[in-house]
Amino acid sequence: MPELIASPTRIPVPGGKVIDEHVGRVNLADDPLGAAVSVARMVAPAGWSEPFQTPQFDEITLVIAGEVVVDHDGGALHVSAGQSVVTRAGERIRYSCGPEGAEYVAVCLPAFSPDTVGREDEA
Repeated sequence: MPELIASPTRIPVPGGKVIDEHVGRVNLADDPLGAAVSVARMVAPAGWSEPFQTPQFDEITLVIAGEVVVDHDGGALHVSAGQSVVTRAGERIRYSCGPEGAEYVAVCLPAFSPDTVGREDEA
């Protein structure tokens, strides 16, 4: 039977970014689907960035508004509203956003976990 997810779970993070998880380890903690995939809406303020990371999951990022910048070992990829980007497990990347901030949806396979994101400032 279909299951309604009436509202996401807001996950507090530093730097002013808002994460609203619809599916994942927080919002579906007791469901195997919660470990298999995460789907979250993100809103990042102008100038936001996070440390480089080497995640153990693939991530699909669909930009709704603004611009997301993905720095990688080969340079930087600018992803505008209406575009998406796929990053693969094991790639060293860093997410940031353009001067107007960004709104985007992130889908991680398997689901995002602080233990598998591999942020360099936490090594």
